[in-house]
Amino acid sequence: MTRVAVIGNAGGGKSTMCRKLGQALDIAVYPVDKIQWKPGWVRTAAEEFKQRHEEWLARERWIIDGWGPWEAIEARFEAADTIIFVDHPLSTHYWWAFKRQFKCLFRPRPDGPEGCPMLPMTWQLINMIWTIHWSARPRLIRLVDTFRPSKQVVSIRSPREMHQFIQIYCSVKNE
Repeated sequence: MTRVAVIGNAGGGKSTMCRKLGQALDIAVYPVDKIQWKPGWVRTAAEEFKQRHEEWLARERWIIDGWGPWEAIEARFEAADTIIFVDHPLSTHYWWAFKRQFKCLFRPRPDGPEGCPMLPMTWQLINMIWTIHWSARPRLIRLVDTFRPSKQVVSIRSPREMHQFIQIYCSVKNE
């Protein structure tokens, strides 16, 4: 596990898991939101995003967390040796996203884009979680399934499975 693509709906615990996995495996973590957004939630130009994303993919070891354009997701999956798909029930994504939004009242999100406060984006986040679950998720499942024969694919479908994954893979360095 040296080139890990992590994807799933918002509020699924992906970023926290990626930080722990990155520490355990001594691999840099690259959140897509950091290159997808400029301060004030201004979308990065497509060419700039593509260039920075390709720089990440060219590295020998990485954990890339997030979405971006479909072409970037496909390229990331192609380059990855491991794909982790976080696919909790919709209610879990909402609950965890609301908890994260509340915490952002007191401290900024460590993996969020610079100059992009989370709280004003709450309504957009609610809509995005719904849209991803009902529109993008079926397409994502089909894409992930095409890589199952050639990649290690980990599907995390519940908070319990997330906890078990973290216990197993993130304690590797401590052994």
